[in-house]
Amino acid sequence: MDYPNDQAPGAPIRSGIPEHGRIPKYYAVKAKVALLIDELGEGGLLPTERDLAVRYEVSRETVRQALRELLLEGRLRRQGRGTVVAGPKLEQPLSLASYTEGVRRQGRTPGRTLITLDRFPCPDALAPEIGVQRGEPVWHMERVLLADDERVGLESTYVSVARAPRLDSEFDPDSSFYRYLREQLGITFGDADERIETVLATPREALLIGTPPALPMLLIHRISRDTSGSPLERVRTLYRGDRFSFTAHLGHQG
Repeated sequence: MDYPNDQAPGAPIRSGIPEHGRIPKYYAVKAKVALLIDELGEGGLLPTERDLAVRYEVSRETVRQALRELLLEGRLRRQGRGTVVAGPKLEQPLSLASYTEGVRRQGRTPGRTLITLDRFPCPDALAPEIGVQRGEPVWHMERVLLADDERVGLESTYVSVARAPRLDSEFDPDSSFYRYLREQLGITFGDADERIETVLATPREALLIGTPPALPMLLIHRISRDTSGSPLERVRTLYRGDRFSFTAHLGHQG
């Protein structure tokens, strides 16, 4: 296989070009714009679609398709009526560390905006996941996730009222829920099960996160337990696919 010496290990093999060498015109433009992105650096203003079409001698629709993919991949972002180079994606560890801790490790400022904090009788499907009986009171807390005041996700947390009876009066919704449980209630997380899938946001979710509905999202379902193995919380979190990547450390189990 023809493997370029200067190709990054994580890049597509042969830069995504098929062995027969024939590539769509938009993909060739995308590769050229990607080089321009590297030259401009984070926050750099990209030339207009019209200027790029003239520069690369293609139609504006071809440029538009190339830019659409770079936007979805998180290389670019819209700013006002222009398009600028986006910063690196946030790396969130697949661990019991909170969102707050993960964002702070990258030098960004985490935040959350409370959308709803409701109390309701627990339905059948949710009851075993948080360790309560059907009909027992449950909190549902929904918050928009922020990084440097940029909306990057939407989080729904379900926990029994018995576990956090004064959540509505004691907890600051802009802070870490895990820290509140640990420091105020003496509850320590033991382990969790997570499932990740790609989805499209609903119209409501897209409006809250501030993204177009067609933008792919990373959806994480988490069911957590405390150190005694008792169910603790059920979390559904949407992360913007153009702003997040996830990391995990894997160890050998003999």
